[in-house]
Amino acid sequence: MASDKPRILHNNRDMVWSLVPLVLFCVLIAGIASQCTFSPGGPTSGPIPSFDVDAALKYDAQDLPFPVRKPETPEGWTPNSGSRSIVSGDGGGDSSTVGFITEAGRYIQLTQSNAVETVLLPFVAGGPRTATGTEDVAGHSWIVYGGEGVEPIWVSDFGDVRLLVTGSASPEAFEQLTTAAADAPILAAA
Repeated sequence: MASDKPRILHNNRDMVWSLVPLVLFCVLIAGIASQCTFSPGGPTSGPIPSFDVDAALKYDAQDLPFPVRKPETPEGWTPNSGSRSIVSGDGGGDSSTVGFITEAGRYIQLTQSNAVETVLLPFVAGGPRTATGTEDVAGHSWIVYGGEGVEPIWVSDFGDVRLLVTGSASPEAFEQLTTAAADAPILAAA
């Protein structure tokens, strides 16, 4: 009866031949479950979720205690998300957020809130931020919060509401959305 080689004589080739059946089995199971695809050109974009921004903002205007604006976004932008949140803490309040995919395929969002800026900013950013400058757009001064490795945030005070814009979109898209928000009509409350 032949005995196994001593363990010291096992080499990398033996290990590779041991793993080949295991890898083939994993690929077979993943293929059967249709959980893997081969895409030599890299990942592809999926469909953009559908979101009725008009209905959401009209509903928010009826229910929230501050004036809600409905910005006219540029041609080619697709609304894809929206939410309402309560910003907690001293100076907190309600907030309404809508998000868009720009024509270039980048995300940008507009948050409207009656919370004070010092409470709203860390709520949206997930932590404190440092102001890095200002932008004057559509007759309003927007404080820019940025830094390395974070998405920029632009905030402006419109009296009884703060407008905040953030996302991965270009600076031109930020200017387009801040202009549209500043010039937007206030939706009537019911």
